[in-house]
Amino acid sequence: MAINLWSTVLTSAQGAFIEVTVFVGVVLLFFGYIDYKNQGAFIKAITKAKKYQPVIGSLLGIIPGCGGSILVMPLYVRGTVTFGTVIATTIATTGDSAFVTLTQAPRDFAVIVPVCFAVGTIAGYIVDYYKIGDWVKKRSEKTTIADLEKKHEEAEALLDELYCAHPTGCRSRDLIHIGHEEGDEIDMALHHRVPLDTGRLGYKVTHGLYMVFWVTIALGFVLGVLKLMQVDINCIPGFPNAGIIIGGLGILITLLYMLCSDRIMHAQTHEDVEHKLFSLKETFIHNAKETAFVGTWVFLAYLAYELGVHFAGGEQIIVKVMTSSGLTSVLIGVLVGMIPGCGPQVLFVSLYLRGIFPFSALLANAISQDGDALFPLIAMDRTSAFWSTVINSIAAAAVGIAVYLIGF
Repeated sequence: MAINLWSTVLTSAQGAFIEVTVFVGVVLLFFGYIDYKNQGAFIKAITKAKKYQPVIGSLLGIIPGCGGSILVMPLYVRGTVTFGTVIATTIATTGDSAFVTLTQAPRDFAVIVPVCFAVGTIAGYIVDYYKIGDWVKKRSEKTTIADLEKKHEEAEALLDELYCAHPTGCRSRDLIHIGHEEGDEIDMALHHRVPLDTGRLGYKVTHGLYMVFWVTIALGFVLGVLKLMQVDINCIPGFPNAGIIIGGLGILITLLYMLCSDRIMHAQTHEDVEHKLFSLKETFIHNAKETAFVGTWVFLAYLAYELGVHFAGGEQIIVKVMTSSGLTSVLIGVLVGMIPGCGPQVLFVSLYLRGIFPFSALLANAISQDGDALFPLIAMDRTSAFWSTVINSIAAAAVGIAVYLIGF
């Protein structure tokens, strides 16, 4: 019994790391490098094109990951972009689960992207046309300038103490701020709510051993490519059980890196995105965190599935039970998408890849979810975040149900 369970864990580890995580890491690093070279130029362009903001917002949303979507949120709070732009961006956003779909089911990804773009753009223009944003934007009174200055001074004084003992890394005031300025209301909400302690063990691991993580990803990527070429990666001459060994080691490092990153629900924050624009080193560091986050959730999904198969008595039983849910699966996709963060979405997509849910449920989840973009909006304007979730969920349910009934 114990041997069978251990074998299930190792099989899940190999599948999650060799088949998914390594490809996600490579693609994620590629997009991270593009973002670094771009230096937020796309975000700056959206502020100048008032009539086309929902379109540009949808374009930012369909880019795999949450970076562009996250940066739109402070622009909205500052009044630079419309609420319709927020809706367009969040509907089009498929977060870090997009990396899983892109690398594992590219044909499904090719369908999801234009649908999310179209739905996001249309919904964004409808929201702006009926001025729904004017009704939604009833926020609490803003903090006075004097209070902001005092809070910022206190936050900087605390950081002075932390960085005096451990003078490494970059501070908020050193970053390229997009959509706000150092010391304003948005800066206090996004960068100074929880001070970045560069002395803690987790920070030292993620900023000192990130190349170990990427070397492991590189080794796994080689095996992943060989597996795609129909090579038995556990019967390589001179390296028996290579898939099990690298897969198990890779997932172990992934889980440790995930714990050191101190992330559970969301892969990146607004500050993470700005850190990645700060230097290429920060791009490597934060993309390693993001890859570890995705890899952890994929492993949990694979493990849950394999354990379900083990205890249920066969794969066919699990698939039959879940796929018999029919239209309910679409609503499950919408409800999971309403949960802020990328973790549950990665898990949902991973189960879809196992044949648990129909495509209509995957599409509904893609439209409903906001990735990590909702977290900065929650921090700055909970009312807008709530109504954004409501509108996105209605659109997701409508499209998902329609696709299910059509039988696509």
